[in-house]
Amino acid sequence: MELHQVRYFVAVSRLLNFTRAAEHCNVTQPALTKAIQKLELELGGELIHRERQLTQLTDLGKLVLPTLERLVSAADSARAIAREYQRKDNAPLKIGLTPCVSSNLLVAPLAEVARHVPGIQVEIVEEPVHRLQELLFDGDISAALAADANGLPERIDHWDLFEDHFLVLAAKDNPLADMQSVLMSALAEATWLERTGCDLTRKFWDLIFTDGRSPKISHRSKHESHLQNMVEAGLGIMVASAHTPRLPSLVARPIADDRMRWTVSLLVIAGRRYTPALDAFIKIARLRDWKTRNAETPILRA
Repeated sequence: MELHQVRYFVAVSRLLNFTRAAEHCNVTQPALTKAIQKLELELGGELIHRERQLTQLTDLGKLVLPTLERLVSAADSARAIAREYQRKDNAPLKIGLTPCVSSNLLVAPLAEVARHVPGIQVEIVEEPVHRLQELLFDGDISAALAADANGLPERIDHWDLFEDHFLVLAAKDNPLADMQSVLMSALAEATWLERTGCDLTRKFWDLIFTDGRSPKISHRSKHESHLQNMVEAGLGIMVASAHTPRLPSLVARPIADDRMRWTVSLLVIAGRRYTPALDAFIKIARLRDWKTRNAETPILRA
């Protein structure tokens, strides 16, 4: 069956008049009648009793009407969604982040995207880089900002945005706060707070604890803000990416002999057609001067 046949039948069932239904559908009455006859052949029985002054649905017509009405309604909804998409009134954009990449990076670019795509609807997910690759391939996210994403498959396009490193965060009354920069050796005896899921933290600890020892970890959390609150309470220290916003009550210190650096990259699937929102986001992200913007000291407001 064809959609226009279904649409004509639904119009007749509502108006119970072939002439008015044809006018409503903007077709001639013979064309409408012929289309409904073809639909009846398709369904194997009469749908409408055609009488001189009276038009009524048959039992079969009454039986199939609710399903055919839903079909017309679904088609109309699909057209409306497509129109909104083309007008950028409804522009979903789902972005993935690896742990240790702050969502603060997205604030300014997305605000600029919103000026070009007013209907943007953003969702952010956080997963390790291997999981973000799976979500990209499956179409469950549009793009990802990933730290230290090496050995990417050829199907993933990537653009390097900026280089990042760790800073030590400590409470103001912590002895480390009195140092202009912290030696790696001074961190070996510290009590740590761990950002769970961040492989970069583990790599950093491997540089400190080269003698087979393990860091003394007092608390763990996947939420950056929770950990910073615990640092503020004097429960330990933590490392955070230099671009990550931090509480004004904390002291951030560079690590004097730390050579660990990584690149934050933008990832998308190669060859796929970009939505208007994704296209705008990619262009803005690639043109942005990340080095200058990230040089400013970010503050996390409570």
